[in-house]
Amino acid sequence: MTDTKVSTGTTVETGAAVREWRELLARHADLTCALDRELQAGHQLGMSEYEVLERLAELPEQSAKVQQIAGSVHLSQSALSRVIGRLEAAGLVERHMCPDDRRAINVRLTEDGLLRQTEAQPTQRRVLAERLHSPLTKTCDAPIL
Repeated sequence: MTDTKVSTGTTVETGAAVREWRELLARHADLTCALDRELQAGHQLGMSEYEVLERLAELPEQSAKVQQIAGSVHLSQSALSRVIGRLEAAGLVERHMCPDDRRAINVRLTEDGLLRQTEAQPTQRRVLAERLHSPLTKTCDAPIL
């Protein structure tokens, strides 16, 4: 175990679970940054935008209720609403009232959205393959050249 000094001057034991948690957070931050950079540079998409497009592309009708999408991409309702707004403004998705539940909104992938997701998928898969199980590099701190 490792000891960590806290601001009060006392020493707190840092166990394996805490070290693993910190590693997980660091890896998540590194992957998120790398995905955002690569997807934005090559496809004008953020990571969350790509995830929404991919989830919709995987569905048989390429359409889902906002609540269903929120659960699969792990975004709050308000964050997802902003992502969907950006995708809609870019012509990649369309919003429609749900015919079965007038309180719900359906989001449907457009042809342009499917094309953008299909083109971006190799980039997303490459970044995951390169970084997911490799040593943590934290190269996202460097500026894009």
